Amino acid sequence: MRARVLHLARHGAADALGELTDVGLRQSALLGERLARLPVATVWHSPLPRAAASAAVVAEHLPGAAVAEAEELVDHVPHVPSRDEMPPSWAGFFDGWDEAEAIAGRRTADALVARFGKPLGADDGPEDVHEVLITHDYPIAWLVRDALGAPPVRWLGLASANTALTVIEHRAGQAPSLVLFNDQSHLPDELRWTGFGGPARP
Repeated sequence: MRARVLHLARHGAADALGELTDVGLRQSALLGERLARLPVATVWHSPLPRAAASAAVVAEHLPGAAVAEAEELVDHVPHVPSRDEMPPSWAGFFDGWDEAEAIAGRRTADALVARFGKPLGADDGPEDVHEVLITHDYPIAWLVRDALGAPPVRWLGLASANTALTVIEHRAGQAPSLVLFNDQSHLPDELRWTGFGGPARP
């Protein structure tokens, strides 16, 4: 049964102005090399410059792939937990978050799932379709949470490293499959877990 295979990656490491650093460029190139053997149809990217630049570098290794912006991939908070479901360690993060911001974020999250969180349609051809999505930490967490059928609050804590690879397969009539999450095997040790505090993880 044909699959829609989403290869999700957070953009490469960026500076305070949102521009890719030399590290981010190298990370993106290594991700592109890893994906080069796949028949990628499209490299989708967030409208933000750090994601667009990462996508351009990845696409250099995928000469047959189209490159396109998808506004649903923009960095956003997909779900603001209620007071009852709020993990104590996250309470300060949402201080000052107003209802309008929460509604706008959830609207973007719903549009993200509607566009990318579903199987191929009847008119999409007989072959598997591989798509690369260069986006941000929170949209990846939301798509993973959706694939697993987890409660909305479970997007919290699903952190993705810069250019780490997450793969989700959608097949008609079946539950989505989480094939990989936050895999960094294409990156040398010194390029892993950039953009996060705390100790390195295996």
